[in-house]
Amino acid sequence: MRVITLLLAGLLVSGNAIADRLTLDQLLKEIQKSHGIEGKINREREARFVADHAKQQELLQSAKNELAAQERLSKQLKDQMEANEQELDRLQTELDNRSGILRELTGVAKQAAGDLKADLENSIVSAQFPERSGKLAAMTQSKALPTLEELESLWFYLLQEMTESGKVVKFGSDILTASGEPRQAEVVRIGTFNAIADGQYLRYLSETGKLAELARQPGGAYNSLAEKFAGTSSGTADLGVDPTRGVILSMLIQAPDSIERIQQGGGIGYIILLLGGFGLAYGLYRLLMLTQTHKRVSEQIASTEVSEANPLGRIIAAVEQNQTQNTETLELILDEAITREVPVLEKGLSMIKLLAAVAPLLGLLGTVTGMIATFQSISLFGTGDPKLMASGISQALVTTMLGLCAAVPLLFLHSLLAYRSRALIQILDEQSAGIISRRAGK
Repeated sequence: MRVITLLLAGLLVSGNAIADRLTLDQLLKEIQKSHGIEGKINREREARFVADHAKQQELLQSAKNELAAQERLSKQLKDQMEANEQELDRLQTELDNRSGILRELTGVAKQAAGDLKADLENSIVSAQFPERSGKLAAMTQSKALPTLEELESLWFYLLQEMTESGKVVKFGSDILTASGEPRQAEVVRIGTFNAIADGQYLRYLSETGKLAELARQPGGAYNSLAEKFAGTSSGTADLGVDPTRGVILSMLIQAPDSIERIQQGGGIGYIILLLGGFGLAYGLYRLLMLTQTHKRVSEQIASTEVSEANPLGRIIAAVEQNQTQNTETLELILDEAITREVPVLEKGLSMIKLLAAVAPLLGLLGTVTGMIATFQSISLFGTGDPKLMASGISQALVTTMLGLCAAVPLLFLHSLLAYRSRALIQILDEQSAGIISRRAGK
């Protein structure tokens, strides 16, 4: 058909000139010739198709044979696996029967290894000997019987932990500062209890296996003891040891110091401290003045010269200025002179007494304010978290404490000042009475 199409196309292209030259017979011959060529091509195609079909049949049969062989192999392997599982169960049963008490001992050993692993992960000794818990982890996680090497490792780590708990050693290690930066330092480890470096207490981080400086040191005598202990190379030295492995130390660093206690009192606490400090300073000043006045009065009693720098001297000077007056008038003059000296001697007593009374009242005010804040926290957040109520309770207690701490010394100081002033007034009365009696005798 393609040849006929080409011939027709050629006839159309050639035009009328070619059509004139070709005869009907020639066209018939050309068609027969093309028909023979097309048949030959079709026969070749059929031969190739038959040959490919036979080849495909051979491939299909080969694939079927291979599938049958694989199925036979799979069945054979499955039977072998079932036989192996039965044999494994039999051998496991025989192993369990022969193990007997050894299996129980293995369980005890693994349990001991697990407990020791937990202790080593939290032990401060692991900062000096890392990677100990990792070796025990393989023993605890394995289902097989522990090997002799693993049992020896368990014994060795138990003995090492016991012996290291009674040693004080120095070793170099990387420690983390309070800001989280690592640095090299010489660490002094005291058994399994404490570790110090450069006079500061350290804590062990089980997550990283590192030692870290405390964000806040316990302060006071504990830091000085740590500094002295770190500088001691031989002999004995005192040191604060935490037998709870950090619990007591963490409580010490969480406890507020004096400044933080005062800050918990709030504004009322500062007012109490201000009034108490002012009253104490003024009371000490008045005590110093009365002491000097008492000394001058004593000197005036022992001296024959009159000095107006003390109350007794001014009274005697008033008597000398009125020598011509009679006894009754002179007695009135002395009473007037003593009356002028009494306010000077009793100056400030009322104010100190007032401050001593106001301080506990302010403390009570702070207590009420703190309890109001506590009840507000309870009404908003409930009683589930005590930390939410701690602020109000701290204010209530701290202000009460500050009020009492301010009132007690002020009361003692007021009593002492009153006693000193009364003693001086009594001396003035006695000396005035002596002057009157001597004048009356004359």
